[in-house]
Amino acid sequence: MAAFSTLSDFAALVAAGPNADASARADAEARNGQLTKPPGALGRLEDLAIWYASWRGTDRPTLDAPQIVIFAGNHGVCAQSVSAFPPEVTAQMVANFEHGGAAINQLAKAFGARMDVHALALDRPTADFTKAPAMSEAECVAALAKGWDAVDTSADLLVTGEMGIGNTTAAAALGAALFGGAGADWVGRGTGVDDAGLATKARVVDAGLALHQHRAPLEVLRCLGGRELAAMVGAIARARAERIPVILDGFICTAAAAVLEKLHTGALDHCVAGHLSAEGAHGKLLEGIGKAPLLSLGLRLGEGSGAATAIGILKAAVACHSGTATFTEAGVSDG
Repeated sequence: MAAFSTLSDFAALVAAGPNADASARADAEARNGQLTKPPGALGRLEDLAIWYASWRGTDRPTLDAPQIVIFAGNHGVCAQSVSAFPPEVTAQMVANFEHGGAAINQLAKAFGARMDVHALALDRPTADFTKAPAMSEAECVAALAKGWDAVDTSADLLVTGEMGIGNTTAAAALGAALFGGAGADWVGRGTGVDDAGLATKARVVDAGLALHQHRAPLEVLRCLGGRELAAMVGAIARARAERIPVILDGFICTAAAAVLEKLHTGALDHCVAGHLSAEGAHGKLLEGIGKAPLLSLGLRLGEGSGAATAIGILKAAVACHSGTATFTEAGVSDG
């Protein structure tokens, strides 16, 4: 069970999270310098492999057991007509995940990942954040704990994804509250809203910001976020506690992750950004947390799909680092 019962307890756990293994990193850097290739020839793959090795505590890691966890939640702010789809779609898509019919299911199979789906009180949407805090402290803590407990501690990589009609509006509100700006600076078309819908989303975010003016990260999450966003925060924090590397997904996942970085600088050192999504403000969020995306494919699906696709990139990095022979092993002269 999660080792916290209040937001303050959770904040203390985040602050106490472990760091990467400096010795393993040094050994991995040394190994990388001895591999049968010109220095730097594999570019960013080399950096990724060394980063991964430092969190796994070995200079020659493997990546065999990735886990993808999808969290689903419903949002009271949907009453403000911020989505092109009704809230009922959330539960329908959860059923699709469970029956293996979604894009994320195919990506999980393609990269050998375990996939778990957690629906969080879909029959009880969060409150409309233009009128009240989205969650009470108890509700926010429960969602954080759901994410914390969802992590398989035997996994060697974590991807968190989400499903929740209206959650691009919640994510935009988080971005604006954490990094500054107005609703228009952060909202995007999400599931495909038209120009009028985009203006509505901006107005709704501004109303939320006006009502909830405190900027403490966990209070921002509680007042403007959603259960699935809070669950992703909990899961990413648990991965840090277990030294499990994380690939972040798109706009919504990155907004959730930003809560951790704002809460404690360096709290996302165990994470890389899987991709740059087509949601306009995602790049601003990535800049805000200091992460460069691995891919830019114009994706805007959510579900963890961009991060899942990037599993292949990280697997390639680890395979080249751990499987390529050194000059000594191969009997090749290094000049």
